[in-house]
Amino acid sequence: MKNILLVGWDPAVVDFSKLPQLDLNEEKLHRILTAERDQLTTLGYQSMWCYLKQNDDDERILTDALKATAYDCVLIGAGVRLPPDYLLTFEKLVNIIHRKAPQASICFNTNPADTSAAVMRWV
Repeated sequence: MKNILLVGWDPAVVDFSKLPQLDLNEEKLHRILTAERDQLTTLGYQSMWCYLKQNDDDERILTDALKATAYDCVLIGAGVRLPPDYLLTFEKLVNIIHRKAPQASICFNTNPADTSAAVMRWV
C-alpha cells in the first residue's frame, strides 16, 4: 500500500477571500478534504492530511509528519500554492519535503476536489 501525505491549511485558518473562485467555507472545505482522503483509501492508498496553521509551527508540523512515515507521494494543496502572498511558505514546504522525503513524488492539486486525481498522476 502506498503512503500519501496531503499537506494543506487547516480549514479553520483558511482565508477564503484569497480563493474566491473556489466558493468555499470551512465546513464545505472540510467535507471535501475528508471525501478526497476517503477516495484515496478506496483506491488502495494509505493517506493522511497534515493540516498547517499558518504560523511559525508549520515547518515543524510538516517535518514531524515526514519523520513519522516514509511517504511515496506528498501533495501540497492549492490553497498553499496559489495565493501569491504564500509563495515563501510554499517554497519552504517544497524544500522540507525535498530534504526529508527525497523518495517521495511531489504533486499539486488545483482545488480541493481534485486531490485524488493529482496523487494518481504520480503514484
